[in-house]
Amino acid sequence: MSPRPIAVLLAGFLVLLGLATPAVAAPVQTLTWTANNSTTEYASAPTGALPGETTIVFENSEATGNTTGMSHTLTFDTSTPGYNHDVSLNVLANPFDPQNGRHEATVTLTPGKYRYFCTIPGHTTMVGEFVVSDGTGDTTAPAVTAAVTGNKDQSGNYIESATVTLSATDAGSGVASVEYQLDGGTWTAYTAPVVVSAVGMHMLHYRATDVAGNTSEEGMEHFTIVAGQGDTTPPTVTAAITGQQDSSGNYVDVATVKLTATDADSAVASVEYQLDGGAWTAYTAPVAVTGAGEHMVHYRATDTSGNTSPEGMSHFTVVKSDTTPPVVTASVAGTKDADGNYVGKATVTVVASDTGSGVAAVEYRVDGGAWTAYSAPVAVTAPGAHTVGYRARDVAGNSSAEASVAFTVVAGGDTTAPVVSMRVTGDQDGNWDFVGRATVTLLAVDTESGVASVEYKVDSGAWTRYAAPVVVSALGEHTVRARATDVAGNVSAEAPGTFTVVAAPPPPDACPVSDTRETVVIGEVDSQVENIDIGNGCTINDVIDENAEYASHDRFVKHVKAVTQELVANGVLSSGDRNRIVTAAIESDIGGAPTAGARPNDVRKLL
Repeated sequence: MSPRPIAVLLAGFLVLLGLATPAVAAPVQTLTWTANNSTTEYASAPTGALPGETTIVFENSEATGNTTGMSHTLTFDTSTPGYNHDVSLNVLANPFDPQNGRHEATVTLTPGKYRYFCTIPGHTTMVGEFVVSDGTGDTTAPAVTAAVTGNKDQSGNYIESATVTLSATDAGSGVASVEYQLDGGTWTAYTAPVVVSAVGMHMLHYRATDVAGNTSEEGMEHFTIVAGQGDTTPPTVTAAITGQQDSSGNYVDVATVKLTATDADSAVASVEYQLDGGAWTAYTAPVAVTGAGEHMVHYRATDTSGNTSPEGMSHFTVVKSDTTPPVVTASVAGTKDADGNYVGKATVTVVASDTGSGVAAVEYRVDGGAWTAYSAPVAVTAPGAHTVGYRARDVAGNSSAEASVAFTVVAGGDTTAPVVSMRVTGDQDGNWDFVGRATVTLLAVDTESGVASVEYKVDSGAWTRYAAPVVVSALGEHTVRARATDVAGNVSAEAPGTFTVVAAPPPPDACPVSDTRETVVIGEVDSQVENIDIGNGCTINDVIDENAEYASHDRFVKHVKAVTQELVANGVLSSGDRNRIVTAAIESDIGGAPTAGARPNDVRKLL
């Protein structure tokens, strides 16, 4: 039987004998949430609890790090499937409210999982959950184990340091905490492996407690730390590349990389390699590289004393068993005159393919000039007759025959394509997805003949002439492409944009019983500002909360300033409407008389 049921039975027995009087039951626990300047997460929150009457504390104050006067709510979810819906809690806290941002509520929790969140617009990622375990049914303590690791000498002593890792499990209510005690010191919460480096004998005790309050028996590990042996020399590591090679030294179809590491002092602890700039990978067996092309492998080794060798490097080329040269073609594009000459500019595009080892290089030359590596379409603008030659080579070394295209360029006007850019705007959630819809705005510029048209297409749709910003509201991931054409017929490169549209969550009603007066009225003063819903079911009058108790009139005005400043920041109020509401607060008698001597003409000085 666990300690809690025994204590309860004993107390009941004493009451029956008349030796004790029943006491009023207090809440079994207190759960505390805190908030600060963050709009993405609570500063602290519980993860587990026991069932029964519970005191909920929500503090959003200067003491918890809120230095901006920002409001937050602690609201329990009562609609999402998969969670308990038996607690209705919606606490609005502000550092300048009558409770100085600290609020308490008493609720009754039942076993299961609860979800909580903040309803303030713009704070949608402030969300979490906690589990209530059936503590009355769990009487089994957690299981906790310890593992000691490190470099040992022949006597089993740890050289320079030992690392103790604790692990705890509980099949009932779940693990609440794990603690350790080193060499008879104080019990300390375990959060990460414990590194012990002091030379000498050590003893570490450990224990774990579950959510139901059951604590395991203490476990114990003892070990000895000795001074290091002075190994400061890193290992030696070498690489050998093997495989069938052609006459140029390239490896045909496959190259095998074998690494060998030795250490004369301690021992080799690990060997790693990195292929073509990828991630470092533990080396356990020779590595076969089959991809055609040039490769580079880096390697290193670490000994048991922590010394790591300098990085070594080997490079090699893999080719395929390929005797067929690439296929290469060229096309000429541009604006032609009546005689077929290209006006102002001709653009030559070269395309090469190879089904064997793959294309290694494509080259071109203009009018018998030097061969040049081809990387993008070639623009020829000089007037006159031209010949562009082209060729390609594959990874296996096979070269295509040289081919060429001939054409004539005559003087013309604009040969420069427009520049087109894209901007995607809209409301975004914490994952940078657009909520409800995204608006695509295109801009094209041409400094010569001028822009003739701008086109776009959404996903796999048809190209469409752009006339105004495009609203995309279909849910899912989208790709929008844009292009522009100038008066001379030059077409820009396509500008792509990718984004995701997600559904807008229904805003929760944070104020079921709301102040729905048409304008914001404070005391007897009407600000003439429309009393609108701020986006979560609460009106401006609701968040001003003129009926609460305030220590002074100045305190109430400070509260109104903080609340309305946040509404301006969220786009709910204009600065002018805020000033009218603050003026009404100053002129009201909420919290006591206004500041002595204040007159309507002095209101602006108080804002």
